[in-house]
Amino acid sequence: MSLIKLSSLSKQYENEGVVTPVLHEISFEIEKGDFVAIMGPSGSGKSTLMHILGLLDRPTGGVYELEGVDVTKLTDDELAKTRNHKLGFVFQAFNLLPRTSVLENTKLPLLYSDISEKKHNEMAKKVLEEVGLGHRLDYLSNQLSGGEKQRVAIARALVNEPDVLFADEPTGNLDSKSGGQIMEILQHLNEEGNTIILVTHETYTAEHAKRIIQLKDGRIMSDKKVAERKIAENGFYK
Repeated sequence: MSLIKLSSLSKQYENEGVVTPVLHEISFEIEKGDFVAIMGPSGSGKSTLMHILGLLDRPTGGVYELEGVDVTKLTDDELAKTRNHKLGFVFQAFNLLPRTSVLENTKLPLLYSDISEKKHNEMAKKVLEEVGLGHRLDYLSNQLSGGEKQRVAIARALVNEPDVLFADEPTGNLDSKSGGQIMEILQHLNEEGNTIILVTHETYTAEHAKRIIQLKDGRIMSDKKVAERKIAENGFYK
């Protein structure tokens, strides 16, 4: 059974009687442990697709199965619970709480979980160590560099041990060195068994993944394995 399976997925928006189709008959599967990049120019539908995959939006038609469950039939409350328990998100803008410590930012998803509060610090410290920020626990988010902020965002996304990690243009606000470190972290996490879905418009960034799905005008133009995969070597884990 695939971790994710889309069958003839479509999405359209309606505003004052005007219907705008965004996604057309999208079908593909993603296996556990895969690292998939979704690419496309502005207006291709890649952000809309990520929002649907991340249970932040609903499709207009078709079927979306997550671990064999058709999530298009879930209630809003069931979607929210599934999203919090099974999915993690990293965004281009980091979305950290300002003037709040690295540790407190990382613990945020645990506030809505069934996990004992006693374990929150332990779990947050563990993932912060994984991304190389074990020495920054008490720093405020506005005291960090862009690359460090994104590492906090990755730690926060991982703290609930999600089944899928979504990364939406995670290097978009970073310089090349910091961006390389972020891609190295994502590759390292994938090697440890994490399933990652990366949304990007940059070919170089996409080639760090194992597979690239190319969108254009809301349709899949290609779905291929990466022949010459880029391996990030910024010395982050050395």
